[in-house]
Amino acid sequence: MKFRRLGRSGLSVSEISYGNWLTHGSQVEEEQAHACVRAALDAGITTFDTADVYANTAAESVLGRALKGERRESLEIFTKVFWPTGPKGPNDQGLSRKHILESANASLKRLGTDYVDLYQAHRFDRTVPLEETMLAFADLVRQGKALYIGVSEWTGEQITRGAALARELNVPFVSNQPQYSMLWRVIEPQVIPASEREGLSQLVFSPVAQGVLSGKYLPGQPVPEGSRATDASGKNMISRWMRDDVLERVQQLKPLAEEAGLTMAQLAVAWVLQNPNVASAIIGASRPEQVTENVQAGGHVLEQDLMDKIDAVLADVITTDPRLTQTP
Repeated sequence: MKFRRLGRSGLSVSEISYGNWLTHGSQVEEEQAHACVRAALDAGITTFDTADVYANTAAESVLGRALKGERRESLEIFTKVFWPTGPKGPNDQGLSRKHILESANASLKRLGTDYVDLYQAHRFDRTVPLEETMLAFADLVRQGKALYIGVSEWTGEQITRGAALARELNVPFVSNQPQYSMLWRVIEPQVIPASEREGLSQLVFSPVAQGVLSGKYLPGQPVPEGSRATDASGKNMISRWMRDDVLERVQQLKPLAEEAGLTMAQLAVAWVLQNPNVASAIIGASRPEQVTENVQAGGHVLEQDLMDKIDAVLADVITTDPRLTQTP
């Protein structure tokens, strides 16, 4: 396993990290979830990402139990706040000071730890003054409950504003967590340049485009039973790619993966890691063998000729519009 620095900070993260969105506490039984975490640890992954909203707080609890007994100092544990949790009352969501501080304390209890290495704003909240949000995060850092702060799916302009306040408050603002893959490149025009200026790295999710880039979905064929495309919590996101024109192009990547000595899923993960602003690619899994396969994408340098061939194959099915950054 290789490691990369997160933004301009001194924090190193494993370039493949493990995330439990859509799996722990919902799709897979706890024993299977623990097996996936064990596989991640065995593969050298030290960075684990979750959020309070995943399975309405259950995912944090499962991850906390799965990591119990591991040396805390050898792990980087990340979580997030924004989306509604609990009974979903008026203060059970957003980035108000009340919700941030209460959510952080609840997340720490579920994770079974005194602090998280990175606490992230899961989205931008236009209904709350940004000064209030950043001050609440700064207070968590000063209390030792969060070592670093980050965001998820913020636009370039929002990152710039947040970074200015972080400098005023002297808190380490180090990362953005966006969706990023060969097919979904909306962060390239604005988010990455802003992040590079402000000293943030990307922690990217869905590098395999919800499984589409694994090649398992075939044009003109029924989707495999039990796949992400049939799951209520995942099929809305994957639907944008479940078109024959996209699936046909994806199948054309197979010889390129073979040329690189990788599976198609490994090629997809390796591709996002070629971007120097990406610190880690977050992989999820419902089976331990998926972790074992995808982690092998780490450490691969893809030649520019291969990168150009990938662009030529996907061409007009690539999405790059920065206006599609997933802000509420």
